[in-house]
Amino acid sequence: MSVRAAKATIRRTDAHDYRPGAVRGRELRDLTVGVVGTGRIGAAVIDRLQGFGCEVLAHDTRARPAAVGIEHVDLDTLVERSDIVTLHARLSEESHHLLDRRRIARMRPGAYVINTGRGALIETPALIAALEEGRLGGAALDVVEGEEGIFYADLRGRELPNAWLARLQEMPNVLVSPHIAYLTDHALADTVENSIINCREFGSRFQHV
Repeated sequence: MSVRAAKATIRRTDAHDYRPGAVRGRELRDLTVGVVGTGRIGAAVIDRLQGFGCEVLAHDTRARPAAVGIEHVDLDTLVERSDIVTLHARLSEESHHLLDRRRIARMRPGAYVINTGRGALIETPALIAALEEGRLGGAALDVVEGEEGIFYADLRGRELPNAWLARLQEMPNVLVSPHIAYLTDHALADTVENSIINCREFGSRFQHV
């Protein structure tokens, strides 16, 4: 949606401006996508991306089985070569601000950032600066640094206590969702099923004591 300029298009349409204007999207088959974090979620993203015909680069700090046709590279190489950088890494001391000011500056002009991992994977002020200066094409963020106490709350009519989030939401080329990328019917059903399985396994331990 970010690559197709969805937010700007919706804003124009809601204002009853139905002209196509300069809003023109790009197709994944022409882009290189860098996937940071190749665990369960990252691997699923890679699997789906391959169906679009785009070049996929991957980076993970842990050794994982390499998917067929995927090039594993270091993080600096990934950000330099990718048109889209999508983050699916866990947050740790090592991964905190892994997409920092230095790496953001090395990204391709007009590149996009997607983050469904954790907000603190990105140095947010550096991301905002790159977006304001037009060095990046846009961002799609399901998580934002400092979201705690904001996401999942009803703050209508109140001033946001997070200036970074407020600025990001003002931008026509930034999509923000309140940490709900996981919230689907299948995911909820899996959560219930796994909880039941875990309870049964926990209870079975005491039957053999």
